[in-house]
Amino acid sequence: MELASYADRAVSLVNTADPYRHRDTLTTCEQAKELLAPEGRCRVTNADVAELRAIRDRLREVFDAAESGRVPRAVQVLNSLMKQYPIRPVVTDHDGASWHLHLAEGAPTIAAVYGAKAAMGLAVQATELGFDRLGVCHAAPCREVFIDTSTNRSRRYCSDRCATRANVAAYRARRKEQARAAAANEAAQTESAAATAKVMAGTTTGR
Repeated sequence: MELASYADRAVSLVNTADPYRHRDTLTTCEQAKELLAPEGRCRVTNADVAELRAIRDRLREVFDAAESGRVPRAVQVLNSLMKQYPIRPVVTDHDGASWHLHLAEGAPTIAAVYGAKAAMGLAVQATELGFDRLGVCHAAPCREVFIDTSTNRSRRYCSDRCATRANVAAYRARRKEQARAAAANEAAQTESAAATAKVMAGTTTGR
């Protein structure tokens, strides 16, 4: 079983909310069922929604701390999550499948199942790749999170859409600055020419 793949659950959960743009897609049981689809069919209650939202806030803190270089804080929060939502592995052959491992069997709630897998997957990725691979999108105001699996640790955006938007904004800012500099230079040249003409006029009058 590839434990690191469970880190995608952490990313998906955190990205159900964007507090900077006042967006939240985890407020109802139906929305929670959509998020929990990888766990199979399950019954979801309002208590599960509240628990998932609480887990989301703590996972967000892990990403924010890692992004700002506060790795000890990221580790502290991640460890507390894994302590609260421990992995409960069992070997099973349900539904006629071959023997395989289930990670969170016996967890008290479906939210706890999701939280255990998300925290463990994130811990595996962070320790194998480095906490600096836990990223937060640089395309303001977007603050969606991602895991940087690029070979050169160069990823800065959550998606191609945000990367394009940021590049266009940077290009427009450069053009605006260039136009401002050109206008300032033209004004300076005009002022210098006017001053020179005034001096020349004074010299002519003096004669």
